[in-house]
Amino acid sequence: MVEKQLRRRGVHDARVLAAMGEIPREEFVPLEWRVAAYSDSPVTIGYGQTISQPYMTALMAAALELDGTETVLEVGAGCGYAAAVLGAVARRVISLELIPELAEVARQNLRRTGRDQNIEVIRADGSLGYAPLAPYDAISVAAGAPDLPPALLGQLRDPGRLVIPIGQFEDQELRVVRRQGGHTDYRVATMCRFVPLRGGEGWT
Repeated sequence: MVEKQLRRRGVHDARVLAAMGEIPREEFVPLEWRVAAYSDSPVTIGYGQTISQPYMTALMAAALELDGTETVLEVGAGCGYAAAVLGAVARRVISLELIPELAEVARQNLRRTGRDQNIEVIRADGSLGYAPLAPYDAISVAAGAPDLPPALLGQLRDPGRLVIPIGQFEDQELRVVRRQGGHTDYRVATMCRFVPLRGGEGWT
């Protein structure tokens, strides 16, 4: 997975590659889908949600350019795998999940794999961020939004980076937003297709 799906496609962040080589992805996938855990595609995790394609997880983590000192907000905990990757390359991760059952699945997966020491999973409307612990050095949004939620941008530290899929309901562009010196700009990393961001500042 690391060599063929990540490194060959241009993901060169050594810490992200090491994390994805160490973390047992199959432990975050439902038993009936574990045969597809390392496939080059998203995998269903129930409740209408998926664990992202490995390449997308790596691309998003690398785009944040983390050095291990940051507090990261993740929107869309899902099964907890991406939070585990972020937790391996950041100081602290706050992971939000709208679906209560999935929030508990993520907690159990992180606990079972020993990845829960610096990761907190909170059941919340991720489109609104999590103001009590803001601002965040970096924000990763694992769901497609119609536009950049103002609440999330408002909780991003200056300087800081935010990665989010933005666009139509089924097709988005993965934007890497950079805030620095009071200015905000972005670049498009790739086209993508994520499950929709639900909540007050997402899709209704």
